[in-house]
Amino acid sequence: MAVKLHRCPLMWVKMGAHPCHNVQKALDAAGIEYEVVKHPFLPRSKRTDLIARTGQNMLPAIELEDGTLVRRESKELVAMIRAGEIRNQTAAT
Repeated sequence: MAVKLHRCPLMWVKMGAHPCHNVQKALDAAGIEYEVVKHPFLPRSKRTDLIARTGQNMLPAIELEDGTLVRRESKELVAMIRAGEIRNQTAAT
């Protein structure tokens, strides 16, 4: 797997307003292979690994092949994926 998608466990939510789904959909559309890493939905304080690695409890996040965790707002992550920035970063590692 090239990247890991850190997301909430609500995989059945497939509406346009759901940030985790939007990023997953963008990865699919770009043909980027990924592994899903689910984090607790609530309380957000239980997302201890995410908090330790990013200082935040918000999802989604993309973990690159080198272990770097990229945490941005979902619209920014989608834009990065569409621009090829995520693919470029994984290809460079």
